[in-house]
Amino acid sequence: MGNGPLSGVRVIELAGIGPGPFAAMLLADLGAEVIRVDRAAAALRGGGATGGTDFTNRGKRSIAVDLKSERGKELVLRMVEKSDVLLEGFRPGVTERLGLGPDDCLARNPKLVYGRMTGWGQQGPLSQSAGHDVGYIAITGALHAIGRAGGPPQIPMNLLGDFAGGSMYLVVGVLAALLESKVSGKGQVVDAAIVDGTAHLSTFIHGFMAGGMWRDERGVNMLDSGAPWYDVYETADGKHVAVGALEPQFYAEFLQKLGLADADLPGQHDSDRWPDLRDRFAAAFKARTRDEWAEVFLPGDACVAPVLSLAEAAEHPYNTAREVFVEGAGHRQPAPAPRFSRTPGETDGVPVLPGGQTREVLADLGFDDADELIESGAVAQA
Repeated sequence: MGNGPLSGVRVIELAGIGPGPFAAMLLADLGAEVIRVDRAAAALRGGGATGGTDFTNRGKRSIAVDLKSERGKELVLRMVEKSDVLLEGFRPGVTERLGLGPDDCLARNPKLVYGRMTGWGQQGPLSQSAGHDVGYIAITGALHAIGRAGGPPQIPMNLLGDFAGGSMYLVVGVLAALLESKVSGKGQVVDAAIVDGTAHLSTFIHGFMAGGMWRDERGVNMLDSGAPWYDVYETADGKHVAVGALEPQFYAEFLQKLGLADADLPGQHDSDRWPDLRDRFAAAFKARTRDEWAEVFLPGDACVAPVLSLAEAAEHPYNTAREVFVEGAGHRQPAPAPRFSRTPGETDGVPVLPGGQTREVLADLGFDDADELIESGAVAQA
C-alpha cells in the first residue's frame, strides 16, 4: 500500500492481460492496495506473464487461487467482503460461470465497485467475439483517421485502444463509482469497453467534422500530418523533429528559428500550397542534426521537439529533471502520474510474481487457514 490519494482503498484484481492490469497498476500508483488474484497453476510454474519485467504488475501483491475450486471461489468472495473494488477483464459471462459475477460479489458486499474491462462491452452483437486493440479502434473510426494522405491507416501501437480507451476509462469509472458510493452507500458495475472509450476520445474530432473543419480523410487535416506546420521532419542525421507550430505567434517564432522568417513563403493556412511549404521546411531541417535543432528551438515557444526513442526519452534532461522516469526492478520505467501536492503517488517498480504473497495476503486479511488452503490446492504460495 502506498501513501497516495487512494490510500485505504482495497482493490481485488482478477488476473488478466493488457488494459486490466494497467488500470490496476494505476490505482496502485495512486496508493490503493491492489491484490492480484493469479491462477494457482501460474504460481506453481514459478513465474508466467506477471513476472520479471511486466511493470504493469508493480506495486501489487499476488495471491494464487484455483478459481474453479469451491474453496478457491469462496476465498475470493471472502476477500470481496473486505474490499472496495474488484476488477476483471474476462469475456462477458466468464465470472458469472465461475460464481464470481457482479450479483455474487455484490451479495457479499453491497458497496463493492465491480469494474469490467472488455473490448466490445458486456452486451451487443460482438460481445462474445475475440478481439484486440487494432480491431477495436478500427470499428470506432479512429484507426481510419491515422496516417498520411494516400497511405494506409497507421497503427498507434496499442496505446489508443487498450490503454487510453480502455484502462483510463475503467479507472475513471471506478473512481466515479467509489465517489458516488460514499453518498448512496451502494456499489455498482462499471462496464468499460475499449470501443466506447476510444469513440469518446474522438469527441473533439467529431465536433470539428460537424463544423466543417475536418475532412473524413487521412492526412489532409491540420492535426493529422496534412498541415506542414504540424508534422515530423527528417534531420541531417536521419533522425526526426516534431513540429506543432499551430498558433500564429508560435508559427512566427518557428519560422524565425528555422531561418525562414524573411523567406517568400505561402501563407500558413493556404492549404492549396501546403505541399510547397512542406518542401521548404523539409529542406531547411535537413541542414542540421536533430540535436542541433533541439538546441535552437528549446526552450522556446516554436512548438518543436526532438523525436526521441523510448530509451532516449528515459535519459533526456527534461525528463530526468522532472523525474518522469524512475528506477525500479533494475530498469527505468515511467513514474506514477499525475502528481499530487499533498498525497503523492509512489511505486517501488517491482512487478509481483504469481502467488508471491499468498500467505502474507491471507494473514493481513485475517484468514487463519492458510496452511489448510494451501494443502487443499485452493491456493498456492510461490
